[in-house]
Amino acid sequence: MHIRPAYADDHPAIAAIIVPTIREGATYALKRDMSEQEAVRYWTGAGKEVFVTEQDGRIIGTYYITANQAGGGSHVCNCGYMTAADATGQGVATAMCEHSMDYARTSGFRAMQFNFVVASNAGAVRLWQRLGFEEVGRLPKAFCHPSGDYMDALIFYRML
Repeated sequence: MHIRPAYADDHPAIAAIIVPTIREGATYALKRDMSEQEAVRYWTGAGKEVFVTEQDGRIIGTYYITANQAGGGSHVCNCGYMTAADATGQGVATAMCEHSMDYARTSGFRAMQFNFVVASNAGAVRLWQRLGFEEVGRLPKAFCHPSGDYMDALIFYRML
């Protein structure tokens, strides 16, 4: 597995990963019907640095990193991660999170915060906890799951 900065040429491969996840609607609080162009603009938007994970010449994961807040909060970063459906369970998310923490440290960030982790996303919750993130907040019933159930959203934080 190799992680590198994303380029404009990577946008179709990024879209192939993020659009199905957005359409599913179970893990990200985004409009499920956003167009492919809107999805890529969201993922690669202003202030975000985007990376891709390649294996055997194929992009199988992507993440972005950005300051979580401006000014006095700009030393805390935020990230979003998505893995290709057929690459889940292969350590891609772990590799991306570890890469993002190293990159964040070298970029001057002092902490990392995940603002809205859907509590039913058990794989992500386990991963963040295993990598040393602490649940610092819970937003009761803040996410409407496609099933119609309202789920808690969690806030995770880790000093770098």
